[in-house]
Amino acid sequence: MKDPLAFEPDWLKDRLDRGEVILLDGAMGTELERRGVPMDQSAWSGAAVMTHPDTVRAIHADYIDAGADVIIVNSFASGRHSLAPAGLGDHVRSINTDAVRLAKEARDSAADRPVAVAGSICEWVPREGSTWSHNEALKEALAEQAHLLAEAGVDMLVLEMCQRWEHSELAFEAAKATGLPIWVGASCRRKPTQSALSTFDADTDPNFETLVTGLAQLGPRVLSVMHSPIADTVEGVEIVKGHWDGPLGVYPESGHFIMPNWQFVDIIDPDDLVAQAHMWLDLGVQVIGGCCGLGPDHIRALSQAIRR
Repeated sequence: MKDPLAFEPDWLKDRLDRGEVILLDGAMGTELERRGVPMDQSAWSGAAVMTHPDTVRAIHADYIDAGADVIIVNSFASGRHSLAPAGLGDHVRSINTDAVRLAKEARDSAADRPVAVAGSICEWVPREGSTWSHNEALKEALAEQAHLLAEAGVDMLVLEMCQRWEHSELAFEAAKATGLPIWVGASCRRKPTQSALSTFDADTDPNFETLVTGLAQLGPRVLSVMHSPIADTVEGVEIVKGHWDGPLGVYPESGHFIMPNWQFVDIIDPDDLVAQAHMWLDLGVQVIGGCCGLGPDHIRALSQAIRR
């Protein structure tokens, strides 16, 4: 198989190798919701590519204008394991292909500098106990989506909200088969009843460090703490650093989720996010952005602070 870094844009490879800070975009799903796009009970934001393509494109453009170096396509909830339960199984190919197309169109119209397009893949199954939570079915769905995103021309694949090792490993195998660079994002949280940081897996609540140990051994291009409460992010980064010496990323959430809607409660102020980002940078974090609840204003504030 060809070296994944051979597919990485030269400008991005050079900046990562030099230790420069790379700015990610912010959330897509919650930004769609903030702009009035309804969320689906199973596919969450996955259907927006079909129903509100102009809004998806506009959000990408706004993140580019805010300073993002990497934009992530709206494919987080576009695997067959998310779309089929919503009755959209016949649209898996078109939704993933169009998600990439919309991101590229935004880049072509809004970017005055190099911007990379990343395809998002998530192992999360909306309904536990469904057919899609079985490893073989999920493996096929993840492999299908990875192939579609690669075929559509993304620059890398981003595995988001990794939380259950056996599913994360399947997602990595699917992404690896495309030959593209793989960025991995693991999610953590602290529960009052637990002494150690856990993942988001509600069924088993595995130890976050155990998950990170496995993910680091897979050898991703970037390993991030993402879709995690800001209050738990520093601890998550410190755990990752104990097992990973490659490029390290952070893109946290703000607010909380009650399926299928994000609760925009106590969203962090952009300036306060910048203050947090300085702590992450001091810990050696190189890739910074935002996840659920964080929008273009947050990315613009990060961009202005980082560029200074």
